[in-house]
Amino acid sequence: MQHKTKSRTFRRVKVRTINGTKTTYQRRKPKVGTCPETGEILKGVPRALPGKMKTMPKTHKRPERPYGGVLSSSATRKKIKNKARELEL
Repeated sequence: MQHKTKSRTFRRVKVRTINGTKTTYQRRKPKVGTCPETGEILKGVPRALPGKMKTMPKTHKRPERPYGGVLSSSATRKKIKNKARELEL
């Protein structure tokens, strides 16, 4: 076992081969994105490693709406309604 694979930074995956099973080591995925206001899981935001996110197009990284990838859809609706109410006054 190599030194870098001793820690649990890499997850251990058993792969079936012709000769039996072999243990391979894969990087763990990051946590899911959450909304700071409601705590909901953000829809449309991938759980990818930074190297993969770098090559991904911008439209795949977050939803195409105001506050996309930052706030959940319900929190976004509330924020837009509150801004509209402020403009009416």
